[in-house]
Amino acid sequence: MTARRPLHLAADALVVVLAGLALGGATSYAQTWLPGSLAPLANSVSGWTLLTALAVASRRPGLRWGAVLGAASFVSLVLGYTAVSEARGWTYDPTLWGAVGVVAGPFVGAATAGLVGRPPLPRALGAGALAGVLLADGLRGLTVVADSTSPVSWSLCLAVGLLGLAAATTRLPTARHRLAAVATLAVAASTIGLGCATVLG
Repeated sequence: MTARRPLHLAADALVVVLAGLALGGATSYAQTWLPGSLAPLANSVSGWTLLTALAVASRRPGLRWGAVLGAASFVSLVLGYTAVSEARGWTYDPTLWGAVGVVAGPFVGAATAGLVGRPPLPRALGAGALAGVLLADGLRGLTVVADSTSPVSWSLCLAVGLLGLAAATTRLPTARHRLAAVATLAVAASTIGLGCATVLG
């Protein structure tokens, strides 16, 4: 991929940050507007990961710039959600999820950049990583918070993650790349699951 000029970098950052603020604010409303079976997705790990991935993918960055944009997007989602929630009279402290965005955002951004790029190994690793987030979130939803949320949202996370991985792996050139995608899914799901258990309980 050719080097991006400073003006292009600034445009990337501006688009991702503005999209993050707008979409983060929208998730605050979505929590109350969506049907009860889908409302948990509005500000779930999966939901914000997908929004970050879409924002980063729209810019088609390289891996390093994708990592920066991933952090910017995730933190912007948190800030947008906070601003709208506070305006609606809800008290919300963005510290925890802002910190999560700083740590996890670069991985989501780099995975997305790999997925939308041309080299097959980064595509395999990116597909596995993103699918792993959805798998971990879906499994946590169906177990840890099953008593307080609908299984529909979490089943949808699992389906999207597994179907997305299947679609991505069919485009990989070798069995070695497909194995790398599956192995990355396992590592990512385990890591995210452990992280959620540590942070969220």
